Amino acid sequence: MADPVDYIQRTLDQYAALGYPPYRWVTNEDTPPFTPLAKPLAKSTVALIASGGIYRRGQIAFHFKDDLSFRAIAANTHASELRVSHFAYDMTDARKDPNVVFPLETLKDLAGLSRIAKAADNAYTFMGGIYSARRVRDILAPALADRLVKDEVDVAIMVPA
Repeated sequence: MADPVDYIQRTLDQYAALGYPPYRWVTNEDTPPFTPLAKPLAKSTVALIASGGIYRRGQIAFHFKDDLSFRAIAANTHASELRVSHFAYDMTDARKDPNVVFPLETLKDLAGLSRIAKAADNAYTFMGGIYSARRVRDILAPALADRLVKDEVDVAIMVPA
């Protein structure tokens, strides 16, 4: 197994080497918004959003580090149909079992145990490691939020890779 990567130092060094001003980490100046659940989890439709670069066979793979696209993956997709493409982590385990970064099977198991009402019809994935927090905030996050509203999702589980 490879040694862990110190992403904070790596990012600082990369910006300095390219002659950019020091990277400014995102800080949330305001109190983060919190909305209490309107109903119990056992009566909620739950979606999965993951940044591990998972896509379904037949979809276009993620291909560069600032790729702001996302993929909708039907909840009934079998793990053998899932693929992974990402530039920022060792994908060995994710390629053996996509559930390590995209726990769709676990979400379906929770529905089977009646811990949630159901898994949303679609799960969503994108390739994390997007350097522009502004572009995530202004482009990717609203697009995903719109999809969740259209899918009538009550709760979204966010899984970082």
